[in-house]
Amino acid sequence: MKVASYDIVFQEVPGEVTLALNLSGCPCHCPGCHSRHLAEDIGEPIDEALLDGLLSRYGEQITCVCFMGGDQDPAYVARLAQHIHTKKLRTAWYSGRTHFPAEPESFDYVKLGGYVEALGGLKSPTTNQRFYRRQDGEWVDETYRFQRSAF
Repeated sequence: MKVASYDIVFQEVPGEVTLALNLSGCPCHCPGCHSRHLAEDIGEPIDEALLDGLLSRYGEQITCVCFMGGDQDPAYVARLAQHIHTKKLRTAWYSGRTHFPAEPESFDYVKLGGYVEALGGLKSPTTNQRFYRRQDGEWVDETYRFQRSAF
């Protein structure tokens, strides 16, 4: 698995300052995807050493690390998330899959659902995608936090 790019973001995980890691090799190939280049095998191999380097650079500025993709190897993403937890940071996974990963306890937040252009992304009230936060061992749907109220 490789990381194609990364950035500190504020909208991907509500209430968190997030280091978003864009993982390449996406097997989903969603029509209308805004990050089609992530289907390619591009970037730098991601492992605990690379994460440690990023955290030494950005760790005091962030509260969460979000894996954007990684659907080709969910178990590996879960292992990396467990490593992040040892650094006392929260973790998120943006997945194009429709079901929770085999090791959901590795994550504090999970976005599920492939992009369907006609339904829109998380900001759309008709989206098929769902954003969950783990609270007391249960998954709470917080998709509404991305959608602006009509009033």
